[in-house]
Amino acid sequence: MSDNALSPTPDLGELARDHTPARVLVGRAGPAYRTATSLRLREDHAAARDAVRAEVDLQRDFGSESIAGFGLFEVRTRAGSKGEYLLRPDLGRRLDDEARERLRSECPVSADLQVVIGDGLSATAVGTQAPGLLAELRTAATSRGWSFGRPFLVRYSRVGVMNDVGDLLNPTVVVLLIGERPGLATAESLSAYLAFRPRAGHTDADRNQISKIHARGVSLEEATRRVVTLADQFRREGCSGVTVKEEFTQVAVLPG
Repeated sequence: MSDNALSPTPDLGELARDHTPARVLVGRAGPAYRTATSLRLREDHAAARDAVRAEVDLQRDFGSESIAGFGLFEVRTRAGSKGEYLLRPDLGRRLDDEARERLRSECPVSADLQVVIGDGLSATAVGTQAPGLLAELRTAATSRGWSFGRPFLVRYSRVGVMNDVGDLLNPTVVVLLIGERPGLATAESLSAYLAFRPRAGHTDADRNQISKIHARGVSLEEATRRVVTLADQFRREGCSGVTVKEEFTQVAVLPG
């Protein structure tokens, strides 16, 4: 008898569930989810709501060693509270006057790579992913001989705040690490937005994005590689955005 004849038939439902966080082939009780699935759905929904309302805390999320080592500090946008930030996206795209003055006085200008941390729509994602990714990016930048700007946190930030950073500090490439809108698959997903010399008036068409940075998505190591690869492309081509196509050197293959 062949080895294949002795091998158990794979459970296709289990294989599908292993490859996606979506609730597929989980069974039902009448027209509804089973109890375990329903409870997990409510748990994930609560985690997503909490992630939106939570606040980033530099001391708790990054620790004293990282704060001292990077010189991390916090500034704000023109949104005065989390509630106003959620209702007025436009205010989250502009730094307030105090933030602008602090960046002028404390951050070096014309850095090759300037990393900005934004709380965005998931403080949970920032606290989980950003500390490790920040360290990886500094290592990768310095190994290439790039100057690394002093990083900082922008509270109540939207992606468009990159334009103010570009106008004030004139870095070659800005990388914004920002919490993604949480979903029912995970509340810990971070995005990295990149732009070449961002300026007032730039839009999403002038930026590139690496999304789904979390434990079951893009790893910190892969995100770092993709960020520096894109930054290299920006520097060669003198632009970023829709005209720059990301160069993939590897194709991910799912197991099984």
